[in-house]
Amino acid sequence: MADAIASLRGKRVLVTGAGGFIGSHLAERLVEAGAETRATVRYTSNNSRGWLASSERQGDMDIVTVDITDRDTVRKAMKGVDIAFHLAALIGIPYSYDAPLSYVRTNVEGSVNVFRAALDENVGRVIQTSTSEVYGTAQYVPINEEHPLQGQSPYSASKIGADKLAESFWRSYGLEVVTVRPFNTYGPRQSARAVIPTIVSQALARKPIRLGNLKPTRDMNFVLDTVEGFCLAAVKDAAAGETINLGTGEEISIGDLAKKICKMMGVDLEVEQVAERVRPDLSEVERLVADASKARSVLGWKPGHTLDEGLKQTIDWISERPGLYRVGAYAV
Repeated sequence: MADAIASLRGKRVLVTGAGGFIGSHLAERLVEAGAETRATVRYTSNNSRGWLASSERQGDMDIVTVDITDRDTVRKAMKGVDIAFHLAALIGIPYSYDAPLSYVRTNVEGSVNVFRAALDENVGRVIQTSTSEVYGTAQYVPINEEHPLQGQSPYSASKIGADKLAESFWRSYGLEVVTVRPFNTYGPRQSARAVIPTIVSQALARKPIRLGNLKPTRDMNFVLDTVEGFCLAAVKDAAAGETINLGTGEEISIGDLAKKICKMMGVDLEVEQVAERVRPDLSEVERLVADASKARSVLGWKPGHTLDEGLKQTIDWISERPGLYRVGAYAV
């Protein structure tokens, strides 16, 4: 994989959403690969750079302020770019039930702005960030890229819309797009709304682990492995126009995940299901496990970390930052 990614050296790349969890790791990896990296962060009144503010690599990037829903700032950021990685999105599932239109504006209309700017600026390739949530509850496992798409939350519906728009720009205009579909990515810098930081922070406080539905299973993918998949999708010729799953092919229930983390941390805590954290009945995605054979054959990608290895790095990172997460607060 490293040999293939070396071809990014000297390429002019853009990462939207670079201040976020996956985006910040990707921007750093691209700098390490020798790419000329432009990283976009959303405007805030305090000029926040998100996770890039604490990155040792921030001085090696061109960090620019962009609102993904504003076509002018997107177009400006896209100028002179060879490859664009599109990660800017609203991602919290619970909040999407309360504010679905904001997800359409950011994830659907924002993606159109990215694809149109890339087309107008003659960008060589766009990497569209999808999510395993677009599959909804598995109709069969493991889930390959031919699995039906099901909008079981406003968030997943907005991502389906963005994915289909990416496909349309490939088929209608010839914009070279690769849709990367990571299963549940976790690791350092992930927000409190995600299940693993929620479990770890509560375990550190020696509090009962309060979660939503404990029965659903997920395919957990360490963030550095996800990033390698993005980089390979940018350089492999055979990936053009394709949708590609990134996942381990292994699943674990949320309840068992909580028990595993507690055991790794040396604590014995009760794991509770609480009503306010449970999705609406018809919205719950019961099972996600990837068939990533296409990633292996097309990209030459495979996970580089076991779940235990990735969890250890994540637990260590969160443990070193005790004030980062509000224990007991339900982050949507």
